[in-house]
Amino acid sequence: MFTPRSETTRQFIIETTAGIFNRKGYAGTSLSDLTEATRLTKGSIYGNFDNKEDVALAAFDYNIACRTGIIQDALRDYSSSRDKLLAFITIFGSAGSSAFPAGGCPLLNAGTEADDTHEPLRERVAEQLILWKEDLVGIIQQGMAANEFRADTNASKLALSIIALVEGGILIGRSTRNPFYLDTILDTIRDLVKSIELTS
Repeated sequence: MFTPRSETTRQFIIETTAGIFNRKGYAGTSLSDLTEATRLTKGSIYGNFDNKEDVALAAFDYNIACRTGIIQDALRDYSSSRDKLLAFITIFGSAGSSAFPAGGCPLLNAGTEADDTHEPLRERVAEQLILWKEDLVGIIQQGMAANEFRADTNASKLALSIIALVEGGILIGRSTRNPFYLDTILDTIRDLVKSIELTS
């Protein structure tokens, strides 16, 4: 199928600049960063996007798609709900986080930056966090239906707790440059899962 040159160029710009936005931030990435990375002129970039914000949002969507793909691929290796929840320790831990887009978790990066400065990006982050919560709730409810987890488990609360542990652990680990802190915090997920398991 023939792909119009404009769409090819647009995708090239997104893929080439996604890592820059994720590392330097959406406000901190300049137009010169984009032209230098892509070797395209300002006119070529803005011929495919309305403005820098438009590029930034597309780059965020691309980074999120990469992140989602990594998580989905990892979860396919597990059949039980218990093991799927525990997989987040491995996926986001210091040994596995290098698989994510350049700059680390795009949800944490964009969410921290966009909280008060970039409303469209904040909304994108919020949407992704809610989707992540819903996915986790689904895994937990499947575990409850399969008698892996207690019937009185608060799936929503547990899902939010896992998200908070993951994102908080990444923040503390990166800020202190001590991966041990990240892994210690993520290990709390193991304790939470153990607390809802049905004992035979």
